[in-house]
Amino acid sequence: MSFEPDALKAFVNRYLDTVVNGSADDVAALYAEDATLEDPVGCGEVHIGRQAIAGFYKNLGGAELTTELLSFRPGGNEAAFIFAITVGGAMRIEPIEVMTFNSDGLITAMKAYWSPADVTQL
Repeated sequence: MSFEPDALKAFVNRYLDTVVNGSADDVAALYAEDATLEDPVGCGEVHIGRQAIAGFYKNLGGAELTTELLSFRPGGNEAAFIFAITVGGAMRIEPIEVMTFNSDGLITAMKAYWSPADVTQL
């Protein structure tokens, strides 16, 4: 299965918009039921399943967020991208995320690569 680059970019933009404007459950709904999420890679647990993923995004609840897509690379049914997320006007994080999508355009796996060096206090 392969998506056109514009379709993958639309999936990524939908995700970034939902992180800012939606609830944790709204973001989790973008994931397949058995999806995995690792954020950041190598530093924490792997969240498996939509319910666990919603729990991860609840950590952002109540914060004022903005996102900006900085760089995007499509490939088949995957996308790698760098974006900036600003949290409460206090910090900016610039992770690299890699997402895999199923035929319905739902995220089946997400890995976020970042460390404290990618965080800027504002």
